[in-house]
Amino acid sequence: MALIPHPRHFVAIVDIVLGCLRACEPIHLVLAGLLAAGLATVQLMKRRRTVYLVDYACFQGIGSCRMPRATFIEHIHLNPLFDEHSVSFMTRMLESSAIGEETRLPAGDLYMPAQNSFQEARAEAELVVFSAIDDLFAKTVVTADAIDILVVNCSVFAPVPSISDMIVNRYKLRDDVRAVNLSGMGCSAGVISAGLAAGLLQATGHGATQHALVVSTEIITCNFYTGKERPMQLSNVLFRVGGAAVLLSTSEDRARFRLSHLVRTSTTGTHDGSYSCVFQEEDGEGNLGVNLSKDLLAVAGNALKANIRAVAPLVLPLSEQLLFAMSFVARKLGLTVKPHVPGFRKAFDHFCVHCGGRAVIDKVQSSLGLSDEQVEASRMTLHRFGNTSSSTVWYELAYIEAKGRMRKNDTVWMIAFGSGFKCNSAVWECIRPADQPDRAWAGCIHRYPATNYHSSI
Repeated sequence: MALIPHPRHFVAIVDIVLGCLRACEPIHLVLAGLLAAGLATVQLMKRRRTVYLVDYACFQGIGSCRMPRATFIEHIHLNPLFDEHSVSFMTRMLESSAIGEETRLPAGDLYMPAQNSFQEARAEAELVVFSAIDDLFAKTVVTADAIDILVVNCSVFAPVPSISDMIVNRYKLRDDVRAVNLSGMGCSAGVISAGLAAGLLQATGHGATQHALVVSTEIITCNFYTGKERPMQLSNVLFRVGGAAVLLSTSEDRARFRLSHLVRTSTTGTHDGSYSCVFQEEDGEGNLGVNLSKDLLAVAGNALKANIRAVAPLVLPLSEQLLFAMSFVARKLGLTVKPHVPGFRKAFDHFCVHCGGRAVIDKVQSSLGLSDEQVEASRMTLHRFGNTSSSTVWYELAYIEAKGRMRKNDTVWMIAFGSGFKCNSAVWECIRPADQPDRAWAGCIHRYPATNYHSSI
């Protein structure tokens, strides 16, 4: 039973406090007040600002650039740079890729022979990037002069001036905008860009609302490989045109998601082969391309495990963490123990797994014990848009929302893989689901999941 002080004790305490205050000089009271205010300000500044996702927009593509599988096969067959063995290999890979009939290639690739010039690549960049940003500004009713931070990522196309400069010039962003352009960071750079923008927003201190524009894309016009090395021909089969624009803010006003966690892991220094498993290089005949190693899946698996170890303590209940830790330690000690798969299906409501290819999705699904519905967004994005590199996770989030599956307080786990080798992930909490589907899915979401999808795998 708690002891209740007698009322006269309170009176005595008040008398003591008042006596101390009367004994203090006015200057002492002022200094004490300033000290208290200063300490409160320091504590406030030390708190990390919450970052919110206001909205996002994905590049829809234009119908004239649609590349059905039969058309793609015809084009490579008529291309004088490819021999019969190359055509046969890319045809087999495409037929087993789970890529559908609606994906887009750049306009330059539609010519015979293909027009893969620098000028065509710049035109692709302007089309994809400006279209996505226009859609985003229309959605959010945010004007260009409200943008404080701009982060752009595009791995293999790095023009001068940069793509970020193209955006600043097109939209007449403010002279003091903090613009960053990332290149060479692969398909996981979309999450990296969101993390960088979030860090810059949090570093601004507690003041006026700040906005960050994040643009993720991969410009593939001048990266069509024309040599005979099969590991380098795979990029021709998998990659398609795409991009996304994302608006982050320090204000919850009109925001639709809250950033809960962002975890980056790299295996470049710890696992042999990680650095070179996705490698841009010239073949023996001087043809530039991206070499996708046969060890890619194994490397991706190691990177995923590293990321899981970092994410698990942040999102899993203590019971799951203990089981996971005990399993990990036992295997490190050489004991024959089946690895414990953490119950991520209970920790997250939705999964956006980078659709780098059918095998990548299969690997993550089996590793995390996910259901077919939980990877449906990834498989349908691959089927409808192909591998659009760093923007795939945003197409997948748009798919989930277009299907009406997102609810308030739902959590989303984005998982992206990229050269280096990296596995990066972001956790978002839904504040308000979308009122209507993103344009990328708006006109076709009723056809998905595709009924003929399994016939192509």
